[in-house]
Amino acid sequence: MAAPQKGDLSASERKILQIIAAGDVQEAAQLLDNNEVRVNCLDEYGMTPLMHAAYKGKADMCRLLLQHGADVNCNQHEYGYTALMFAGLSGKTDITSMMLDAGAETDLVNSVGRTAAQMAAFVGQHDCVTVINNFFSRARLEYYTRPQGLEREPKLPPRLAGPLHKIIMTTNLNPVKIVMLVKENPVLVDAAALEKCYQVMDLLCEQCVKQQDMNEVLAMKMHYISCVLQKCLAFLQKRDDKLDALVKSLLKGRDSDGFPQYQEKFIRDCIRKFPYCEATLLQQLVRSIAPVEIGNDPTAFSVLAQALTGQMAFVDADYCATCGDKGADKRCSLCKAVTYCSLTCQKLHWFTHKRMCRSLQEQDADLEKDTPRLKELKDDESDLVMETANFLQELCLRAEEKVAAAGGCPAELLACPSTSAEGPSCNQDGGRNNRGVLNDADDDDVERHG
Repeated sequence: MAAPQKGDLSASERKILQIIAAGDVQEAAQLLDNNEVRVNCLDEYGMTPLMHAAYKGKADMCRLLLQHGADVNCNQHEYGYTALMFAGLSGKTDITSMMLDAGAETDLVNSVGRTAAQMAAFVGQHDCVTVINNFFSRARLEYYTRPQGLEREPKLPPRLAGPLHKIIMTTNLNPVKIVMLVKENPVLVDAAALEKCYQVMDLLCEQCVKQQDMNEVLAMKMHYISCVLQKCLAFLQKRDDKLDALVKSLLKGRDSDGFPQYQEKFIRDCIRKFPYCEATLLQQLVRSIAPVEIGNDPTAFSVLAQALTGQMAFVDADYCATCGDKGADKRCSLCKAVTYCSLTCQKLHWFTHKRMCRSLQEQDADLEKDTPRLKELKDDESDLVMETANFLQELCLRAEEKVAAAGGCPAELLACPSTSAEGPSCNQDGGRNNRGVLNDADDDDVERHG
């Protein structure tokens, strides 16, 4: 069968592009089932239906097209964009993950030499960047589920591959979150299973360092997860059957300010134990963390998370005080200062938060007392400014009347600068008006060269 040509679309193929934009999955499925549409057909710009669906953020449509054999790595687009690039531009992490799971290559570049991760970063889709940078192929892990060479049994039982891969793929490296992922999979809450898992993580860490293109970031992540799994194993061997004692240890705050001191020391210890001392990433982490006193910023977790996932340190979002998940939308009903992602996390954290909750309430009450007084001061200042402005405007008007009566300056000069409430309106040299805003011609120039 001949390869699809750009713009060579049948009526049904043009119709499915419209259906994708509308998001009608059932109608699209009917067209695909009737073989009326080539799943990898190209519009006049070289975009496939999968690219359209990814860019529009239609997850169900992307899933349908992939099930019908859509080529996730097609790069016939006029500027070399792939479906993964469009997924990153859309900002949809679920679609980005879907493309990666379908075999999307992360190293392909477009016509200006940018990868999918770089394109997503360019438009501010940092969550998608994190998903792409933290992708780890399931096939690489499943290699260890088969006996190699003279082995009689695999290093990793097949039943553990799925739960372990989920932990590897997580973009939230908070140790509490990783322990919670272990707890939610009963097959992992077993000493023998955890031992096999951390041994495989150590092998993957070694592989990342010794491969031709050394991947220090992935090696450090594998080592860190291995350390958390080893800590889970140690607590299981101490008869902590459900790992509840480990979670409490990681969350417990010190008496003075509630800072989780044990968690900070544990993460620092994980970094210190990284076995490849010559790694540049390790040296950078040590230089960033070593001078910082425990309890001060930046914490070891924030430094490690930014190094491994690329997450922005000052993103405008709330994080769960328990597990560190982004987008926490629930607050402590008493102090309103601490956020959580779920009621479960709030209950887990209450044993340590209750000691600090009252002091946080008092801080909030003091702030509320100060707020009305500050607002009154601002209102007074505003009234004073308005009175001064009105007085100056009246003086200017009187001066203009006197000059005009004397036959002085032309009226058009008096109009610039204006004393009207709308502010200056005349244009200055250099293509800008005197509010510092580009004229239309300048806007067009920015679009051409931006």
